[in-house]
This record gives sequence, C-alpha cells and structure tokens, in this order.
Amino acid sequence: MRTARFAISIAGALLLSACSMFTPRFDKPGLSVVDVRLLGGNLFQQNFRVTLDIQNPNDRALPVDHVSANLIMAGEQVASGATSRAFVVPARGATRFDMIVVANMATSLVTLAKRLDAPDGAVDYELDGVVRLDLPLFRSLPFHEKGAFSLRDASR
Repeated sequence: MRTARFAISIAGALLLSACSMFTPRFDKPGLSVVDVRLLGGNLFQQNFRVTLDIQNPNDRALPVDHVSANLIMAGEQVASGATSRAFVVPARGATRFDMIVVANMATSLVTLAKRLDAPDGAVDYELDGVVRLDLPLFRSLPFHEKGAFSLRDASR
C-alpha cells in the first residue's frame, strides 16, 4: 500500500511538472488609445467608441476572445468598457480594435474640479482590465496601468 501511494505521488509530481513545461508563457500585450469618438449620451452617461491598438510581444499569435477595462480617476471609477467581437493579434504584431466605453462625465468633472485646488493639480488614474484569450491552457492576461496627469499642464 505504501508503494502504491509513493508511486501515485511521484506520478502526480511528474504530471504537474510536465504540464508546466507545455503551458504557454505569454508576455503582457501593450495597449494604446488611437481614437475616441462620442456616440451619444446625456449629462449623466456618455457612450464612446474607443479604438485601441494592441501590440503582441510574443512569438505566438494571441486569439483574443474579449477585452474589458475600467478607468479610475482619483480613486473613483469614471468609465468602463468592453469589446463586442473576438479578434487575433499576430505574433510580434499589432491589431486595432474598438471598445464601447460608458462614462459618467458628471462624476469626472466633479473629481477634476476637486483636484484644481491641489498644489500640483495632478490627478491619479488607473486603467485596470483583462484580455481574455481563446486558448485551452491560458485564459487571460490581466493589465493594470497607473499614472497621473497634471491639470495645470492641460490648461496652458
């Protein structure tokens, strides 16, 4: 009985190590905004079509099933969006895609107005999201970007 348990333990360890050898390793793709177009809205909600460029640093194509993201400014979520169709990013290449983004400009304006009184006029932002892949062993690549922009520089 001890020999059978030992053999099962060794077989399990070998299986796990073999799986890790064959699981693809991906570097995170780069994302950049190419275009933003207002689709419509009102004071409380605006809909935008945001065109993004996704760069694949990997030596294997990325079949993207879905991209979703949230924009947080000064600690408050002001916009969120998602893709409406799947696409493939070629190996070491780039692809453009559209996201529909829903924003609340009233909240954004209040947040920005509060920061105008700050000595540096800086607004912290975070872009948080996930690129969901259509692959059996590797399902998603999360991304999280942080930064700040100055309201003082924007007004000059």
